[in-house]
Amino acid sequence: MKRLYLFALSLFALQTSYADEGMWTIYNLPPAVYDIMQQEGFEMSYNDLYYGDHALKNAVVNFSGYCSGVVVSPNGLVFTNHHCGFEAIRSHSTVEHDYMLNGFYAKTYEEELPNENMFVAFMVDQVDVTKRLETLGYYDMNADAGEMLVDSLQNAMTEDIKKQDSTLYVSIDPFYEGNKFYATTYQMFPDLRLVFTIPKSMGKFGGETDNWMWPRQTCDFSVFRIYADPLTNGPAEYSEENVPYHPKRWAQVSMQGYKEGDYAMTIGYPGSTSRYLSSYGIREMRDADNATRAQVRGVKQDIMIRHMRADEAVRIKYDSKYAQSSNYWKNSIGMNKCIDSIGIINQKKAYEDRIQAWQDSTGFLRDSLDFKRLAKYYGDRFDDRRAFMYWAETFIRTNEFTTRARRLNAGMEVKGPEDKPKKQYMEFEDNGDEWDEALDKEVFAALLKNYKEHVSEKYLPAFYKTISKKFGNDYTKYVDYLYKKSFIMKKGKRIYFNKKSYLKDPGVKYGLDLMENMAVIREGLLATYDSVDAQERYLCAAKLRMEQDLPHYSDANFTMRLSYGQVGGFELAGNPSGYYTTAESIVDKMKKADQNVEYFAEPIMHELMSAKDFGPYTDKTTGKMQLCFLTNNDITGGNSGSPMFDGKGQLIGLAFDGNWDSLSSDINFDSRLARCIGVDIRFVLYMMDKWGKADRLLDEIGAK
Repeated sequence: MKRLYLFALSLFALQTSYADEGMWTIYNLPPAVYDIMQQEGFEMSYNDLYYGDHALKNAVVNFSGYCSGVVVSPNGLVFTNHHCGFEAIRSHSTVEHDYMLNGFYAKTYEEELPNENMFVAFMVDQVDVTKRLETLGYYDMNADAGEMLVDSLQNAMTEDIKKQDSTLYVSIDPFYEGNKFYATTYQMFPDLRLVFTIPKSMGKFGGETDNWMWPRQTCDFSVFRIYADPLTNGPAEYSEENVPYHPKRWAQVSMQGYKEGDYAMTIGYPGSTSRYLSSYGIREMRDADNATRAQVRGVKQDIMIRHMRADEAVRIKYDSKYAQSSNYWKNSIGMNKCIDSIGIINQKKAYEDRIQAWQDSTGFLRDSLDFKRLAKYYGDRFDDRRAFMYWAETFIRTNEFTTRARRLNAGMEVKGPEDKPKKQYMEFEDNGDEWDEALDKEVFAALLKNYKEHVSEKYLPAFYKTISKKFGNDYTKYVDYLYKKSFIMKKGKRIYFNKKSYLKDPGVKYGLDLMENMAVIREGLLATYDSVDAQERYLCAAKLRMEQDLPHYSDANFTMRLSYGQVGGFELAGNPSGYYTTAESIVDKMKKADQNVEYFAEPIMHELMSAKDFGPYTDKTTGKMQLCFLTNNDITGGNSGSPMFDGKGQLIGLAFDGNWDSLSSDINFDSRLARCIGVDIRFVLYMMDKWGKADRLLDEIGAK
């Protein structure tokens, strides 16, 4: 065994591209991986990385279930990206106090702003529970039964852990395409308050023009604070009595910077990758998922941005929605271009041929893994999958009317006397500050038309017959009719669902037609769901067995992961990218704001970035104020806000983006091109200091 291990380690060391690839779970970090980390400059012990209260992992948080963050002070300050805090910033903004446009700084604890439905969660522990589920018969069950079993075990483990500490809970997630399951214990803090944000001009500098692009100058950060129970220092729902949380571990912010080749590491919560996915799955992703997402969002976003630019109040309502939509609109376009230009489907197919040959020679999973069946299953479901994506992109979170119509038929809080059914009712809360009628209606009509033009007849909800017969395929008239005649959009209207008139409401009928239509699409997808899932799991198992002498990481699933590598750029068509940007480069772009509004910045920003001396924030090696930098750390969505550490475990930046040239890295990591873009922590501190005058926060952070 030792000889095998040494052979694997030597092979692993030769493949530096492989070494820098990977989103590794920390609790069972392979020794070969840790050895490479040390060779590349990591100076901490494994225990200091993972075990005990003072382990570095304890400074990293799951930020509200969609981003990552890092605790940077003894009083619970958290750094994350500006775009991760964007919805919180938007929700506190008004035309009179536009924190998105003008920024925000709470000069005292009392001024820090609470946020609904936001939290941070700390990972406490992680264990492998695969054997327990296998013993309980998981792998002999269909998907629904298996999901129920996982849920029941998760509930049982949560109940047990709460006996030790009532603030903890357990989540069980699949790894390696369901060949493994790990149970992770978390502690969640629901009282999270906004402390500091710079103006949107800097926090989103470059907008969609620069999104996924290098070079970047975006100062993508925001600052929050965790609040806790004053008696226990533990999690507590929001209360004025809560006090700043005192963590046992926080990250030391470094002013020392970095140079090309230096060790760099991210720890965070990457959301989703598909690197074990078959060639057939990648083709489906390209043609059914990405192409559809890009097409529908393009229609929606053209309407949104036109209304947003015409009215400041509308912009405030939709800024966050537009950013969320456009981010993966552009990602889908870029990923498909990379899939085709690199030839990833053919590469994956060639690799599957190798697995097939190995399988034939060893007999491993001979009666289970069948590539012909896998191809047939994907082929059988393609039209259903594409229709599902068009349905989801058209009818989920696109307009307020459809959202309400779906909620009525998916279950809402019932009010009124239980013993008098006809007096029971449902009621929508007044959320007029979140949507605009003119924009909402135009998007609604445009997407109805677009859906009809891109799916076949069998995927059309029944209301399309009404649109044709009663409204002559005039979608605007149909939408106007729904708004006028349905009680769904009536402010303060009580909806008595047990009365005969309920089902006659055109909005209710619209919602029922949608649900019935989705049931048809879902039925088609479910016919092959278990079969596709099983084949993909077998394929992953075959890869792991065939390459058993090498360590393998699981696809991302929004559990804590570590990735490591070096600071450095890339080369494209013989042109070096450079690995950092400077203050001069952002000033050059700011001067082009008359050509591109996304490069606009206030006069004070021009002044700050044109300074002749940046003092302690100047890089000691280059003599420049460095803004953003590149590493070859392996990241994806969800890593936004992840701390970027040097070899000593000190904070040098925050990850916020990947690069356009490697947008297929979610399915195929290309070590030559895949880069993580981070905002230099010195740029962050400079803006807090010179723009925000946030002395109390800088003193609290204690950057060295």
